[in-house]
Amino acid sequence: MSIDQSTAAKVAKLARIKVEDDALPALATEFNNILGFIEQLNEVDVEGVEPMTSVTPQRLKRREDVVTDGDQQAKVLANAPDSREGFFAVPKVVE
Repeated sequence: MSIDQSTAAKVAKLARIKVEDDALPALATEFNNILGFIEQLNEVDVEGVEPMTSVTPQRLKRREDVVTDGDQQAKVLANAPDSREGFFAVPKVVE
């Protein structure tokens, strides 16, 4: 499949990307390079290859799921522009 300048302009319009007319040939070339790379990937035989999430086999660290209060109330409220009685204070928005 080959992308010409009119197709590149249409894709740019659909993506809501402003592309000047003099930049359309370069954009079409980029699209063709991407499609060529995808065609190369489609030629790879992946029959019998298990899907994976990482290139190195690893197991995620597990911990017991325990609910705590975090014990960081002072640190969290230190970043607040206004706090009262241990809570964030915000302006009233409902009259």
